[in-house]
Amino acid sequence: MNAFKELPPFGWNLILATAAFLTGLLFKWIVNLLLRLYSKSEDHFSLFRSAIFQLNKPFTWFLPLLTFDLVLPLMELTSKQYTILDKTTSIFLIVSVAFVLIAVVRVFEDLLYHLYDLNKSDNLRERKIRTQIQFIRKIVIGVIIVLATGAILLSFSSLRRIGTGLLTGVGVSGIIVGFAAQRSLGNLLAGLQIAFTQPLRLDDALVAEGEFGKVEEITLTYVVLRLWDQRRLILPINYFLEKPFQNWTRTSSEILGTVFLHLDYTAPFELIRKEFMRLLEASDLWDKRVGGMQVTDSSENTVEVRLLVSAANSGNAFDLRCYIRENIITFIQKNFPDSLPKTRSVIANDISDVNRFKESIGLQPVENKLRTTSEGIPTSMEKSNK
Repeated sequence: MNAFKELPPFGWNLILATAAFLTGLLFKWIVNLLLRLYSKSEDHFSLFRSAIFQLNKPFTWFLPLLTFDLVLPLMELTSKQYTILDKTTSIFLIVSVAFVLIAVVRVFEDLLYHLYDLNKSDNLRERKIRTQIQFIRKIVIGVIIVLATGAILLSFSSLRRIGTGLLTGVGVSGIIVGFAAQRSLGNLLAGLQIAFTQPLRLDDALVAEGEFGKVEEITLTYVVLRLWDQRRLILPINYFLEKPFQNWTRTSSEILGTVFLHLDYTAPFELIRKEFMRLLEASDLWDKRVGGMQVTDSSENTVEVRLLVSAANSGNAFDLRCYIRENIITFIQKNFPDSLPKTRSVIANDISDVNRFKESIGLQPVENKLRTTSEGIPTSMEKSNK
């Protein structure tokens, strides 16, 4: 101890500062080691593993600064030096505490994301919760930053006096800021409204501005849609409160899809219907809710045939429609090429030829098992009878 007492103030202060930082790093290493030991016992998600990842960098600064602040009164400093060093340490400590709190928020976010996993077919509840989690996380982080900034500013007495003087003009300045930030505040309020009323959620399938995509990110000011071709469509948050858009997964991911065919009047509808149902039964993309064929329109040259299918989600519905379209067209090409659209002229020598032609195309009525409810929703006849 006598040797330390004989050191000049600079040497003594340097030893204390070095010891403080090394002690802080040692504490950080011990905490990381304990968290790693606990995380090894869990195979999948680990709260301790998430804490190591999120808190590693903030603790690298927080713990050494904390130990340095504790040994600061032991240093041999003049009053002016102590004031400057204490003020600087306090500011950095406030900043490091803010980063630690933000990291803690992200740890809880990771935990909730694990509890509400989107990797399931029916993830409506998970998407609702995740959308709210994302908004709450942004708001909490914003509050932490504002409080940390306020704590730093209030640590300076001169800034406190300036703030007191500015309060006298808060009425006029509030009106000016309100007009200047009207649109930004509108976007912020729209973000809060969407977070809790939820006309859209994360991973929802939307059609906006004529583009189909899934909601990839929702912030307090804008929404990012991931389009089918991997482009990103960025729209302001208030767009979804002011303009109409399609939400294909508002209450469920289940969806109906249609395939339209334009065929000749001589097309064998019953045979096409049987092939259509055979293709549906052979596909694992069909969820077996709705499947049927109807003749929905006719013109002077062709009839319009609608093939209606159902699927568990929009991606399966698109693939199923392409699968049905390709195979039905191939079936007609190979077996009934005359049923493809064409322009015909019938040349008859006498009335008996005309009668024979009429008899050749005569068919018995067939039963269509697809029914439409009073709400305009197609459904199978077997299901409606149940």
